[in-house]
Amino acid sequence: MNNIRNLKNQGGFTLIELMIVIAILAILMAIAIPAYQDYTVRAQNSECISIAGGAKTFVAESASSQGVVVAAGDFTGYTPPSATDFCTLALGGNGVITITSTAGPGGTFTLTPEQAAITDAIEWECTQAGFQANQVPNECRNAAAP
Repeated sequence: MNNIRNLKNQGGFTLIELMIVIAILAILMAIAIPAYQDYTVRAQNSECISIAGGAKTFVAESASSQGVVVAAGDFTGYTPPSATDFCTLALGGNGVITITSTAGPGGTFTLTPEQAAITDAIEWECTQAGFQANQVPNECRNAAAP
């Protein structure tokens, strides 16, 4: 009998308490979902940039073996890797690498080689078009639009 009395006195959550918990969860999800979507787009774009690493190496080695500046180099003979689900890569004249990404809103990254006059070292300038600043990987972050 004593156990039955204890069960009757136990109460659950009130409707107001449950509504407060649901409201807090809704606010947290409203903040977290857009942040996660931007993170996903940035991760996919970062993968596209890393896929271009082989092309960057090809351009640097070709310029070094030909003994000419990048602008005068012949970069034929490079076969880009097959397209992923969300990016394609193309190697153009003067060693310019163009990456087209369909992640998020979609856009392009352009990697332009710049060869130092004294050391012949190649530095890469990354520009982007079509992405928000928080969807651009760190390699191209300084070129992102606000």
